[in-house]
Amino acid sequence: MTRTWFVTGASRGMGRELVEQALARGDRAAATLRRPEQLDDLMTRFGDRLWVRALDVTDTARLHAVVGEAFAAHERIDVVVSNAGYGVFATAEDLTDTQIDQMIATNLTGSIHLARAVLPHLRTQGGGLLMQMSSMGGQLTFPGFSLYHVTKWGIEGFFDALAAEVEPFGVRTTLIEPGMVRTGFFDAATRVPVSAPYRGGPADQEPIPVEEMPDSQENTVAAIIRAAESPNPPHRLVLGSDAWQLMTDTLRRRLADIDAQRDKAAAADIRHAANRT
Repeated sequence: MTRTWFVTGASRGMGRELVEQALARGDRAAATLRRPEQLDDLMTRFGDRLWVRALDVTDTARLHAVVGEAFAAHERIDVVVSNAGYGVFATAEDLTDTQIDQMIATNLTGSIHLARAVLPHLRTQGGGLLMQMSSMGGQLTFPGFSLYHVTKWGIEGFFDALAAEVEPFGVRTTLIEPGMVRTGFFDAATRVPVSAPYRGGPADQEPIPVEEMPDSQENTVAAIIRAAESPNPPHRLVLGSDAWQLMTDTLRRRLADIDAQRDKAAAADIRHAANRT
């Protein structure tokens, strides 16, 4: 079945790869990015099956306008992929105020506003799939990635609640949780040198070269497309054996920590307070 995709952050990495794979299989794509000319080659190859608009997701008024244009220009948009985002890697203390504000505005607040903008259209057309690019970093953490984790853990919580709200309207949601994928994301990320107190510590590590990362961009995007075709898309789509292993290990440790506190947790119950009086 031919589908129409709406994809943000389509200039590079998995966003562009997704647009290209969707078009190559005969689908239509509405792609947004800050500089539309970066998709001129795809416009030449695929013609009017590719619809492109300039968008900075931190411009909420423009975001709503572009979403409205996209739905008006297409009979139906089957899959919305919220992919716009970037990385700033630094210790929490070394981050600047501007870096914090701008990254949260793009990765977290921009994603929330996009979801809110597309939902009325998805409801009106009788449903659809909203896919949010998250990360294994939405379930676990690494030193030096605290700001990135803020945005991913935040969007995970938002989508957990949102999923139950919109399912009665036929709108499904999927959080995409890749591992370490060979994309331009890491090359484009800002890396703030660690300040003197943190040198030699857990956050002072050389980044893994992109060519040594275990997951393929092409395979990751192909798996996203397969999930979108599924009659029952998963609420969380874990991609990459590294992601599965690290997330599983982390969640098991977290559950063990919680389980060990069962008796102490009960001390806060009202019935225990009553027994002390």
